[in-house]
Amino acid sequence: MSTDFDTLTTEAHRPELAEIDQRPTLDIARTMNAGDALVPAAVAEQLPAIAAAIDAAADRMARGGRLLYLGAGTAGRLGVLDASECPPTFNTTPDEVVGLIAGGPTALVSAVEGAEDSRELAAADLTEIGLTADDVVVGISASGRTPYAVGAVEHAAELGALTIGVACNANSPLASAADHGIEVVVGPELIAGSTRLKAGTAQKLVLNMISTISMIRLGKTYGNLMVDVRASNEKLRARSRRIVTLATEAPAAAVEEALDATGGEVKNAILVLLGEVDAETAARLLAECQGRLRAALRRALDAPAD
Repeated sequence: MSTDFDTLTTEAHRPELAEIDQRPTLDIARTMNAGDALVPAAVAEQLPAIAAAIDAAADRMARGGRLLYLGAGTAGRLGVLDASECPPTFNTTPDEVVGLIAGGPTALVSAVEGAEDSRELAAADLTEIGLTADDVVVGISASGRTPYAVGAVEHAAELGALTIGVACNANSPLASAADHGIEVVVGPELIAGSTRLKAGTAQKLVLNMISTISMIRLGKTYGNLMVDVRASNEKLRARSRRIVTLATEAPAAAVEEALDATGGEVKNAILVLLGEVDAETAARLLAECQGRLRAALRRALDAPAD
């Protein structure tokens, strides 16, 4: 096992930092910040692989498949974080984008001994949520060899699901097992083996891309506007009004009227204003266009006048 660790860049020791605990705080912060600045460049090297994975994932999701993240420790927590942000941002249901962490919800706040070492646990977790061939399974592991993440991808592949492996070491078992391997090699950490640092940042950036761009491909945005936002509090209701205003340039009174008529649905309100249709017609057109606002707007504008 120690020999295996010696080959992992995420576990490597940086001799030049052997006395970092003796340095001034500002110097440590500068060193850490300089290392963090290398992460986006490492992600950039993987952009073709990331884009190919996203296109394949969006295709499955358009057929009704789910986006499922699986990982242990920090990787698992990042998957749960990304999944939990999708309902308020893109108005997805909680079962459309799901984060599973080895050891279950308890592992979000404390370690669950041995959970990450079980391939069988990953298979059981996927079985429990009814994995299908339309689903997308994203295994996340800094080392690229965590049994829980590798087992998730292997089990998903057996059932015909699309698989993506996100790792931070080259030639990883996780990437090799996946249909789409993404290996963002960020190098040794400031604290040797503490992969919540650069590796965690890299994984978060990749997951941001996977979820956000998939949702763009699925018509969850209008340009760069968050038109599927779920207005569950006053801040989000204010954001909804602003989004409708930016999309339509309509006066405040008209924006309020459209949002009231559509039950606060931003996408519907925009269609009411730009397509000059009533709320019922807007809802019907969006349903016919699988929620894609641009397509619904084209239909509204092309419809013959009564």
